[in-house]
Amino acid sequence: MTLTQLEYLIAVDDHRHFGKAARACHVTQPTLSMQLQKLEDELGVIVFDRSRSPALPTQDGARILEQARQVLRESRRLEEVARRTRDELAGDFRLAVIPTISTYLLPLFLESFTHDYPSVNLVLEETKTDDIIERLKDGEVDAGLMATPLHDDELVERAVFYEPFHLFVSSDHALANKGSVTQRDLDLDEIWLLDKGNCFREQVLQICAEREGTSEMHGQIRFESGNLETLKNMVLSSGGYTVLPHLAVGQLSGAQRKLVRHFEPPIPTREVSLVCRRSVLGARVVDAIEEEILRVLPRELRDADADGFAVMEFTR
Repeated sequence: MTLTQLEYLIAVDDHRHFGKAARACHVTQPTLSMQLQKLEDELGVIVFDRSRSPALPTQDGARILEQARQVLRESRRLEEVARRTRDELAGDFRLAVIPTISTYLLPLFLESFTHDYPSVNLVLEETKTDDIIERLKDGEVDAGLMATPLHDDELVERAVFYEPFHLFVSSDHALANKGSVTQRDLDLDEIWLLDKGNCFREQVLQICAEREGTSEMHGQIRFESGNLETLKNMVLSSGGYTVLPHLAVGQLSGAQRKLVRHFEPPIPTREVSLVCRRSVLGARVVDAIEEEILRVLPRELRDADADGFAVMEFTR
């Protein structure tokens, strides 16, 4: 039994297809199938039912797969222990980031990070909060950059900065005539939202809940997007308004910034944290990522604390 065979096993389980698994492992399908057959013969267990499509594990195979994932996780931990013993900041580090952060923050610090830590292979993944939590617990990613607090005892949250929200409003909307807005000014009939599963959507809905009698959308158009840039363009073309995080406002043109309205205190805000498992061994890489983020953040975010903010919770 080899680690390579276990990796092939997990690849088939992930892709539920022998051909796709082979391509993901950069081997031919006959090579992958032969290695898995040898592994099954050695274990005396048929792991996958080859008569079915997609390829599904047998009942006994599911237990083998669970243990195989554990073995691979521990082998990666062994490699990390060796690197830490050598006191090197090196190797793969898998970082998952929610979309409403990755779009605006990653371009700010990635170039400097790769320059300062050339031996760290930063593997990035953009996905939603629930997926990051699951992948952290399964050991499939080393850390997540996401909105907190999560209130999950299995994870450690390291708050990096607080990011206030702002209203981006159409020039012909009544709120465009106000110098600032309150949470009670918002109406779900007029707001463009991200699609379900985005924690930013849930935070915006919490803001709108401050307005009495607002519970669901009744507008004529139903449109939800997974992209804040799309929502911004919907405001420009179709009216209404949307909520943007501070870093997104920083990327607006001069004319578009005139459409931004700030919230009166307490300002709706999200806490942005690096989150990892309690047993993570790449803590020094997490330290380095945090330092790089803080170095490139706008001063108003780097120096901000929770005072005067209403930190939105992530609810599931």
